[in-house]
Amino acid sequence: MLLKFPLQRFLIYITICLIGILLLNHFSNVFIRHVPAIAPILFPTLTMFLMVFHTMIAVFMVMKYLCDRRRLYLMAIACAFASSAVLMLGTLNSYPTWFLCGASDNINYNDALIFYFFRNIIMAVLFITSVVLYAIKSRDMHSMRNHIFILGGLFGFAIVMLVLSWLYSSHDSLLSVKLVDNNTFQYSEIWNNIVNWALVVIWLITLFTLIFTTQLNNIFWYSGAFFCACYIFTLLVLMSGQDTASYSWYQARLFETISTLFLIFVLFCDVFTLYRQSNTKYLNSYQNSIRDPLTRLFNRSYFYDSFTALQPTIANGHPVSVIVSDLDHFKRINDKYGHLQGDKVIQFVARVLQDSVRQNDVAARIGGEEFALLLVNTSPEVARTIAERIRLAISQHDAGSSNAQLPESITISMGVFTATDLSVSVEECVRRADEAMYRAKAAGRNRVVVWE
Repeated sequence: MLLKFPLQRFLIYITICLIGILLLNHFSNVFIRHVPAIAPILFPTLTMFLMVFHTMIAVFMVMKYLCDRRRLYLMAIACAFASSAVLMLGTLNSYPTWFLCGASDNINYNDALIFYFFRNIIMAVLFITSVVLYAIKSRDMHSMRNHIFILGGLFGFAIVMLVLSWLYSSHDSLLSVKLVDNNTFQYSEIWNNIVNWALVVIWLITLFTLIFTTQLNNIFWYSGAFFCACYIFTLLVLMSGQDTASYSWYQARLFETISTLFLIFVLFCDVFTLYRQSNTKYLNSYQNSIRDPLTRLFNRSYFYDSFTALQPTIANGHPVSVIVSDLDHFKRINDKYGHLQGDKVIQFVARVLQDSVRQNDVAARIGGEEFALLLVNTSPEVARTIAERIRLAISQHDAGSSNAQLPESITISMGVFTATDLSVSVEECVRRADEAMYRAKAAGRNRVVVWE
């Protein structure tokens, strides 16, 4: 079954490329032409920046792969950028005084262009390999043996290309190619008519393979496609000049550096997105661990942990009141109306409790139909008043006023205890409030009793 081509994503991508490339090209063109004096030292300087940027991207890809071994396709991209960074060392070696960022008369432009040629070949081929690995990532290929075999192939290809680039760059008389005349700085016919166009075609194949295979289904592949388009445009910029002394030589390197920096920003955005998603999942998981799933009140363990954490405030003269409550004749409601209706009753009471406390207080469900409130810095008199208000709010509702949440009028019995010093433990405080609640039950239910 053929996948439907994502025309809308493609149009978005085209728009991004047009705007992005035009802006980057305008900036690089204006910068080079208005500051011509620094153009000779700009090339080695930008090459050093590019080497650092590509190393960063390679490390980033390796780290993402180590976090999720199913993303084997990232290792192809890591290998591409790592190889590119190594080849930039060769490019810097073509500039004898690169470490001084100064101009020199002994620059080997031919070697620099050879390293540039091999960088393009390595990156384009490994980008295509990455896309292929992405397309088959859901298949049963993630065994240790397969990973070693594929990684060995990636590293082997990169090493072979690195060795060839070193041999072709004035290190072997049998393997040599002239892309630039180092005396006249003129591009050769081979570069103008064959090599440059061949690189454009290879990057176009890479770009279309990436778009049609990945369907541009996330920001990562959007950035990868944009990166391919930038390299195509860089080659076209080089075509516009006839020699390495022209502005196009320096503008192409500046454009490449800025577009790579843009890719790093996109990767940082990807990291931020993953962090935000992970943080959201963690917060949701944490909330689920401390809340009752039916009522979304806090659960029993959180109630006790909060009470323990509040003990130091009691020592400072801030009393903490505990209200334990239990629905009256709740078993009869379950037996008569069913457990689903019983759950609705529990949820209704939970909302009343939650609406009756302050933000820094704790409302918890500590049993089937048993609830507890933890009131911070609250005296016994105020706690009793709050409990009475809750009791009346619940008893005054019936089926009509509760929007069918209650099948009939219900009542609640409540016990109150206030801790004013540290002589009573947390468990004992709750036990005393619970005992006061049972006294309310024994006294006829639907009332509040303060422990004495």
